[in-house]
Amino acid sequence: MLDPRVTRLAELLTSHSTELNPSDNVLIHAFDIPDEVTAEIVRCAQATGANVVVRLESNTVRRQQMLGMTEANTDLVADIEAHEMDRMTAYIAIRGSDNVSGMADVPSETMRMWQQRYATPVVFGRRVPNTKWVALRWPNGSMAQMAGMSTAAFEDFYFNVCTADYKRMQEAAKPLVDLMNRTDRVRLVGPGTDFSFSIKGIGAVSCHGRRNIPDGECFSCPVRESANGVVQYNTVSLNQGTEFKDIRFEVRDGRIVDASAGDNTDKMNEILDTDEGARYFGEWSLGYNPFVLHPMKDTLFDEKIAGSFHLTPGNAYTGPGGNGNQSAIHWDIVCIQRPEYGGGEVWFDDVLIRKDGLFVVDELRGLNPDLLGA
Repeated sequence: MLDPRVTRLAELLTSHSTELNPSDNVLIHAFDIPDEVTAEIVRCAQATGANVVVRLESNTVRRQQMLGMTEANTDLVADIEAHEMDRMTAYIAIRGSDNVSGMADVPSETMRMWQQRYATPVVFGRRVPNTKWVALRWPNGSMAQMAGMSTAAFEDFYFNVCTADYKRMQEAAKPLVDLMNRTDRVRLVGPGTDFSFSIKGIGAVSCHGRRNIPDGECFSCPVRESANGVVQYNTVSLNQGTEFKDIRFEVRDGRIVDASAGDNTDKMNEILDTDEGARYFGEWSLGYNPFVLHPMKDTLFDEKIAGSFHLTPGNAYTGPGGNGNQSAIHWDIVCIQRPEYGGGEVWFDDVLIRKDGLFVVDELRGLNPDLLGA
């Protein structure tokens, strides 16, 4: 018998997240997902009248493909998938993996080539700006282990977090969107961090279950060359199958001029040297999902942690919240500012907005965990 929580999640993806209707062509892209789960998402998508295309993939097969990937092969894959994406108006990606380091032995130069020749035209050039898209992980023992939980407990946590009351979250975030739209200077302060930039004229976007599940953030972006200072992150970031710890950036006129990450400093700099835009920032965001409190080395969860921010080297979104920066990478790296993680402050135009992870301005208190999660 199908778990009713799966049906609830599938209905959220096809109604709230992508708002499918009979005029839509939707690609459902599933990596290592139980067939019955994929089938239920297909059923819910069909119930909207949308045309459904399904792609089933395996991380084991993808790893082997990447180990032998060439420029010509990458261009062929990109050409085919770009044509496919041009036909789509919506995209639902659900991704499972029993090993978060499954791509760790794929050479860095291969990953860089893939990002430049595949991700740039297909993901950033088509899917992100031109479709109603949503992406999420599928819970398994690997994710439970990263979260330090039993598999059963993690599944309960997963479904509770992913099917949060996003309409309530949307309403609570409206004052923050308005305030960020009126803000010029942002200053982030915390252990090892004193970092300032402008978001004037960039705009802000509330995220409430439309693009990522789970959700709970409001993003903008530094004016490309306005950022200066030092930012010290306090979570582990997983990128290209490698864990990066103790990440620290020194930034001058918007550009990361010095980057370190402990034993993986060299690899971090290889990623940041992917292209010119990789050393500039493409996103800055405040996280406030009341049910996500601790990092688990999964970006889709960690970037929503209540009382966190993420500051993202690489590609910017088009439209509101973007600064025009272009890159083959988009690396969300998270810093938590709650007291148990060292605390910190967020200032807008010399006014304290958030302290130690809690909003202190009256109109924003609805985003604090005690109210948003009530």
